[in-house]
Amino acid sequence: MKRRTFAKLLGLGTGPFGLWQTAGGTQKTESVAGAGPTIPPPLPPTRFPINVLEYEALARGSLPRPNFDYLSTGSEDEVTLRDNLEAFGRIRLLPPVLHGIGHCDLSTTVLGEPVSIPVMLAPVVTQGLFHPEGELASARAAASHGTVFGVSTGSTYTVEDIAAAGKGPLWFQLYFRRDREVTRGLLQRVEQAGFKTVVLTVDRDGRKEQDMRNRFTLPQRMLYRVMQQIGHDLPEKMSNEELYKFANSARDPGLTWEIFDWLRSVTRLPLLAKGIVSPSDARKAVSAGLDGIIVSNHGGRALDGMPATIDALEEIVRTVDGRLKVFMDGGFRRGRDVLKALALGARAVLIGRPYAWGLATAGEAGVHRVLEIFREEVQNALVTCACARISDVHKDLLLRG
Repeated sequence: MKRRTFAKLLGLGTGPFGLWQTAGGTQKTESVAGAGPTIPPPLPPTRFPINVLEYEALARGSLPRPNFDYLSTGSEDEVTLRDNLEAFGRIRLLPPVLHGIGHCDLSTTVLGEPVSIPVMLAPVVTQGLFHPEGELASARAAASHGTVFGVSTGSTYTVEDIAAAGKGPLWFQLYFRRDREVTRGLLQRVEQAGFKTVVLTVDRDGRKEQDMRNRFTLPQRMLYRVMQQIGHDLPEKMSNEELYKFANSARDPGLTWEIFDWLRSVTRLPLLAKGIVSPSDARKAVSAGLDGIIVSNHGGRALDGMPATIDALEEIVRTVDGRLKVFMDGGFRRGRDVLKALALGARAVLIGRPYAWGLATAGEAGVHRVLEIFREEVQNALVTCACARISDVHKDLLLRG
């Protein structure tokens, strides 16, 4: 799809156009909303990246500059964004030789749910900015790989439509509303749609200066639809100023740990906190009776200067001492990065920008290929390190300076 056409579609609000991008333009695909997971056709040879960073370059060329920057940049000086990546390079691997392992099993479980790979798709907001099928395409790709798709409160499509499209395990990421009845109604819909887990984001947004330079805002019709889908009762006509003022005031920034007591009163689903980087907060998560935490600095989009998540992981795992499950996101670009996180105690990891770059480049096929790349690289790393299964990964494989 040409950039000008894509930008026009964004201005109109996204919808189920059933398109995915190729080197020669656009190619129609069958609408599979409500159908079972399918593996999309392969990308053309000229658009067949062999690593995640190649998808980043393709997405940069495919998206309008403000949309790409909204996805890919971090807050303020981007110290944390860079450190998320660089920290993995400070950890080296010590693979044993002549170990006799020729293949491995990548399957594991997350909160009792079987997955075929320890790589899940993190919630990424308003994916319609990156491809018309947005979250529907991502859900189908995740289901085809037998892994979890995290769905944002700010999704382009309804939770019901996403659940019908993917047919795979779904987690719901919650941005808490000031109006608790709106939050209650949304969680009831999430539970009825078959989601497996609720993930409350507990960190705060940072100041993304590149978005300020670009004067980036969501298209009005897209934002209006997102607010309606969350459950807000909006008048039929709102000015831009009124809509954006309402959207900015709708989230509750003043939450405390007691909010998990309220959440347990309205949903039976397991509860996770996303945005933990300190052992003290990990201890509070244990005291709150949570089922798990996600070690996360919001991909460098929260307060700049926070530690890289891989640097924070080991001490947090030691602190919780098995009393809840620990997951991690932030900076994953290679399968060997996943092995390092598993060795330091993560149950599984989540990726965000990599699959969104794939989505921007080729829709469902792009997300599918990104997961395929991670699968190939994780398998290579485990076999090389004599790990026949995920439970064989251990800290002695790591050399830290």
